[in-house]
Amino acid sequence: MEIKRIGSREVYRSRWMTLREDEITRPSGYQGIYGVVEKRDFAVIAAVDGEQIYLVEQYRYPVAERFWELPQGSCESARLTPEELAATELREETGLQASQMLHAGHLFLAYGFCTQGYDIFLATDLTQGPTQLEPEEEGLICQPFAIAEVERMILDGEIRDATTVAAFGLLRMKGLL
Repeated sequence: MEIKRIGSREVYRSRWMTLREDEITRPSGYQGIYGVVEKRDFAVIAAVDGEQIYLVEQYRYPVAERFWELPQGSCESARLTPEELAATELREETGLQASQMLHAGHLFLAYGFCTQGYDIFLATDLTQGPTQLEPEEEGLICQPFAIAEVERMILDGEIRDATTVAAFGLLRMKGLL
């Protein structure tokens, strides 16, 4: 083991996350502190209908701005499979249901300080229904965009959500978009 935990204390806990501070020692004997955010994994969904892909726009409190991004989210209360979580988040945020849901990969959000990862799904064969927004998603807007337009938005810096950029790029590299 490259880094050994020799002690740990919980600094903060909420229904969404836990922050702990670990005392660590490295192979050289150097001792230090490592802050770790523990969060459940989430799903990000590229819902594609022909040459269009659905994005959602919502206010992101930590950066005090609204941004377009792929639908994404986690469930703090229930244990769902990644596929169930993706279907639930897609339905809640967009009202869409997908007959086809392809798992494209799993990435980590920020493994330098956080345990959270995310599963990327391509949703196709879509049927529109009503959204089921949670109170935390108040003001969320859903809209389809041309895939080429989303690529332009990423390149021009209009879309700045790292998860959306990474998922879009992985799906492009796999030839799925």
